[in-house]
Amino acid sequence: MIERGNKYGTHRVIEPKGVLTQAASKIDNDMNKKYSNEIICDVTALNVDSASFTQIEEACGHDVEKIKEMILDIVEKTGKMQNPVTGSGGMFIGVVNYIGEELKNTGLKVGDKIASLVSLSLTPLKIEEIIKIHADIDRVDVKAQAVLFESALYCKLPDDMSEPLALAALDVAGAPAQTAKLVQSGNSVLILGAAGKSGTLCCYEASKRVGPTGRVVGLVYSEAEKTDLQAIGACDEIILADATKPVDVLEKSLAANHGEEYDISICCVNVNSCEMSAILPVKDDGTVYFFSMATSFTKAALGAEGCGKDINMIIGNGYTKGHAEITLNELRENEKIREMFDKKYL
Repeated sequence: MIERGNKYGTHRVIEPKGVLTQAASKIDNDMNKKYSNEIICDVTALNVDSASFTQIEEACGHDVEKIKEMILDIVEKTGKMQNPVTGSGGMFIGVVNYIGEELKNTGLKVGDKIASLVSLSLTPLKIEEIIKIHADIDRVDVKAQAVLFESALYCKLPDDMSEPLALAALDVAGAPAQTAKLVQSGNSVLILGAAGKSGTLCCYEASKRVGPTGRVVGLVYSEAEKTDLQAIGACDEIILADATKPVDVLEKSLAANHGEEYDISICCVNVNSCEMSAILPVKDDGTVYFFSMATSFTKAALGAEGCGKDINMIIGNGYTKGHAEITLNELRENEKIREMFDKKYL
């Protein structure tokens, strides 16, 4: 009889005992072990979290072979793809290989192509081979296997778009879906890192929600990013600034909003020290949504306190109800975003 595992995967924790797989320093990635409430997938690609991939790439001097070695070393030592510096992971796409008896009624079947919607930082992963590194889009083509626990989130890959396109969008699905919940008609919204995957989708979702009386301002780092974002037509104004320089961001963002502070800011920047650039432009009782694994809770909390900001700060956890469908529908609704994603991520 096949043994039943813990709903949250604690049966695969090796050390330290008593924690969940996210916090564990090492988990069991033996794919020969099968449990009645697990799913095992043959993985074809990893979409590494942007903050994590950026850190790995810089640590390896942008050397592709060294990047491969570092990823393999992390997985070999920990049983999962969790960057030891950022603590973050990413997600995978693959084909269902095994479904435990207790999960046979989920509507999933062996052979289905799915995308995981839980972090690689808690997912048992065994890599046989890294086939190719796509450094420009944070994707790693692999021959590997991964485990999804009973509590894990996933979705079947859609038939109306390519796997790489769906993977690119689903990797950041939490951001536009949370934007849909936060943004109200008439709001002023500032989006930092507005030309990236999550930023672009947030701009579009925010523009739908604010209506004719609201305002969406996107902050980007370069002229090239500004040109890309202008093509989408989702922002009322786009400003050029370095998100690690909060004083400059404050001046430029307020000027772009007629001198007024914002109701909401959304930080999608994948580098450190952008917390105050997201906090300073927001009015009291406003909201700051941090959708970045580079965010420091300490910097955000103490920074807001230090400048007397009575604001609501939300940490993006990558999941909100309906996030996969909301995100995929954005690609279906907006041909310009789909064209941009096709160009950048395929």
